[in-house]
Amino acid sequence: MPITPKENYLMLMRGEQPEYVPAGYIERCSEFVTEDQIAPTFCPNGPITTVYGVTYIGSADLMNGALPTGAPILTDITKWRDVIHNPDNSHRDWEGYYKKQTDKFDRVNKVVKCHGGDYFLTLVSFMGFADALLAMYEEPEEVYALFDYVSQHYLEVMEKQLDYVKPDIYTIMDDDAAARAPFFSLETYRTLVRPFHEKHAKLARERGVYLDRHDCGHCELFIDDWVEMGVTSWNPAQVMNDLPGIKKKYGRSLAICGGWDNTGFLGSTECDTETLREKLMEYVDTFAPDGGFVYSPGVSGKFDDPLVIERRQILSDVYYNYARDYYKTH
Repeated sequence: MPITPKENYLMLMRGEQPEYVPAGYIERCSEFVTEDQIAPTFCPNGPITTVYGVTYIGSADLMNGALPTGAPILTDITKWRDVIHNPDNSHRDWEGYYKKQTDKFDRVNKVVKCHGGDYFLTLVSFMGFADALLAMYEEPEEVYALFDYVSQHYLEVMEKQLDYVKPDIYTIMDDDAAARAPFFSLETYRTLVRPFHEKHAKLARERGVYLDRHDCGHCELFIDDWVEMGVTSWNPAQVMNDLPGIKKKYGRSLAICGGWDNTGFLGSTECDTETLREKLMEYVDTFAPDGGFVYSPGVSGKFDDPLVIERRQILSDVYYNYARDYYKTH
């Protein structure tokens, strides 16, 4: 019997070399749970307001990624107790909420994924970017207390997901770096943020769920900490990091689920098709050897743009004709 996409992907998560190179959205080997009690990742159909009162919007030009909008709901970190309130979920039908989604899942062929744990981005959504960083610097005790309070809700959501969704993979979501450098020091991460990421990681490990980490930007400073927590894959692993060096250091113990320059020329419709094919094969040759790699190139722009559609087809063609069976042909 041929291996299923799910079995192949879980080999990657275990640090084994899979039979073939997985390919994220192209292979469609994942099922995702949505949860309206945590911050949205996408807003394709208009504004979404969270249980904390933060409104997010999306833009078709930016792939509908969710961004907080409007005035901050918290202007003084020392007053967070007056403003931030966890929802009362004592009467929520958790099982029924998730069952509507999971009944349609193909658990035989696809891995099931959940996500959460975005503490820094939650603070940003409450206060705005600059004031969130100032609060972490000027009032770290209050920030920690706020994170501890919010974690009661975020961990409740995660526990219910583990109970009723029974995911294969849990992604800790928190962007804490820009293109040139992290937003804060490793010491600050370890003092204020890691304790809460660790709580999510511990829950996942106890349930036998594999850990993924989503972190954009130049964030390699934090990788040792992720690995210590049990993280075995990282997305989108952007190119401002020393990705060849990271692959050499961690090998298959930290899968690079990305590694494509999706924010630059190669990820735009300005890149000619011949160059795109050439660079895609170079990309595969760099990261596929010895495993620990998920083929994850992308092209920015509106999904219905003919140029985007054309280039996305090239991404798919290179996957099926060059990348997928790389371990058999190289």
